[in-house]
Amino acid sequence: MLILTTILYSMVLKNYYYYFPGILRDKFCDEVIKHGNFFRDEVAITGKQTPMVEKNKSLTKDEVKDLKKKRDSNIVWLNDLWIYKELHPYIHEANSKADWNFQWDWSESCQFTKYQLNQFYGWHCDSWEVPYSDKKEKNFIGKIRKLSATITLSDPKDYKGGELEFDFRNFDPDKEPSTRICKEILPKGSMVVFPSFLWHRVKPVTEGTRYSLVMWNLGSPYK
Repeated sequence: MLILTTILYSMVLKNYYYYFPGILRDKFCDEVIKHGNFFRDEVAITGKQTPMVEKNKSLTKDEVKDLKKKRDSNIVWLNDLWIYKELHPYIHEANSKADWNFQWDWSESCQFTKYQLNQFYGWHCDSWEVPYSDKKEKNFIGKIRKLSATITLSDPKDYKGGELEFDFRNFDPDKEPSTRICKEILPKGSMVVFPSFLWHRVKPVTEGTRYSLVMWNLGSPYK
């Protein structure tokens, strides 16, 4: 396996991401897709729209239009134990072998995501400015996102476009763009793990449907 090296986000890191090509069985991927498609999906939002949704307020047409400039995809939330049991060993392995050794002790619900024709997710990072404080999510309080994972569920023959791309400059305006498409996870059943503060995007799908699963793993703030 290839591990890429650099310095990142005011933190000296040897590796941008760690990947497992084709590590998950086709049966597992197909079961997640079937399970995810059983539920009614919802339009994916970004952090900007989260407070509105939590207050059970519908987004206005202008807000939806603004949202789709940044992100256009459909999602289902999954928190099944059999999914976590399959994925957690790889999160631990990546955390160790990439030499991050981040402390983490909880995972959010998995995001089953569908990207269809022209759908995409623009540049973003998964981490937030402050730790979680919502009392409804007791297991999250005081924690931050530390490790993100993306799993390719679709066969690459079933869609075109939709590539996961990283920006290694972390959007520092004084640095030249340094982007890389994560080709290593194109095969079905592949998985990539990366620090949640790393900027990334999903390019538009130009044909077919791309199914993926995203998991965020939480721990206490860095010290």
